[in-house]
Amino acid sequence: MQRNLEGLKKVSVEILGEEDFVKLLESNEEIKHYIGFEISGLIHLGQGLVTALVIRELQKLGVKTSIYLADWHTWINDKLGGNRELIKKVALEYFAPAMQECLKIVGGNPLELDFILGSDLYHNNDRYWQGVVEVGKNLTVSRVKKSTTIMGREESDEMKFAMLLYPPMQVADIFEMGCKIAHAGTDQRKCHVIAREVATSLKINPLKNKEGEILKPVCIHHALVSGLQAPSEWPLPENIDKKDFIAKYKMSKSIPGSAVFIQDSPEEIREKIKKAFCPEKEIEYNPVLNWVEQIILPTTGKFEIIREERFGGNVTVESIAQLKEKFKNGDIHPVDLKNNIAEALIKLLEPVRKRFADLQSQEIIKSIINLRKGS
Repeated sequence: MQRNLEGLKKVSVEILGEEDFVKLLESNEEIKHYIGFEISGLIHLGQGLVTALVIRELQKLGVKTSIYLADWHTWINDKLGGNRELIKKVALEYFAPAMQECLKIVGGNPLELDFILGSDLYHNNDRYWQGVVEVGKNLTVSRVKKSTTIMGREESDEMKFAMLLYPPMQVADIFEMGCKIAHAGTDQRKCHVIAREVATSLKINPLKNKEGEILKPVCIHHALVSGLQAPSEWPLPENIDKKDFIAKYKMSKSIPGSAVFIQDSPEEIREKIKKAFCPEKEIEYNPVLNWVEQIILPTTGKFEIIREERFGGNVTVESIAQLKEKFKNGDIHPVDLKNNIAEALIKLLEPVRKRFADLQSQEIIKSIINLRKGS
């Protein structure tokens, strides 16, 4: 079993508490991980495959991995029409099996992946709700409001009060599940910073190692995957904040054509990629190159360009640096790049399409799509 973090670092952009993680590995004690998801709709590539890549690397390290199906958070955030029974159904009958398939696709072990439903964690659990209050006692209202951006919403004075419960609940989840590793995309960083800040002040439900020492959770963040849509302004201004820009144009369920969903048909995938923003010779901001870097290469180890001899013939790259150099020099045309990433994704996602081809699964997917259209 590997005991270094090199593989994990290749599929993540930040590890808060890296030294603590190394100590935990050296101690050989059980290490629990979790990543939590709102059950807000269909799963796109960023949620499914990028998340699974991190889980794969954690499993190699011997970490006990889990996905938290955050049905209460989904309800608070008014997703899926706020229908609690539908939220649970989608969580258990679509989300959980879909994430198992994603982990299998990238080479992880779905049998070693646990799923925890929020309603089950909270039911008859006084300690959890005491933990929420204790986290809240360590935060100001202003800090909580600033953290509500983790919900994908703007900070606002008109925000519903229930939404202020969201950040302290998300922090309390970590401690209630005893997860020494919290994992998410970079858009959840504010919540994780709070968790590390309050960790040593908690008396009700602190994280401890086997010696009884209080710990801060290690927080792993993976990059946000670019959406396929064109930016509203191009070329980009020189003084633009790249972090804000990437967050603004990340893959999104609510922007038509921005995302590929894991059960999309081959025709849908080809059509979305065909329309993708992919300027010729542009490597600084290019969503299609970004998908090769974050999804294809970490999953398969290589990316093949299949094309006619008159256009340069077939070529295989094993690093994003190789691909960017060829693309920047004009050795690879955007059409060839798009065509081949579309076919690579179609092949990768075939197991998911098969898993959800039955009538019952199709009905669940249809109900999700209809609700999002009406929201």
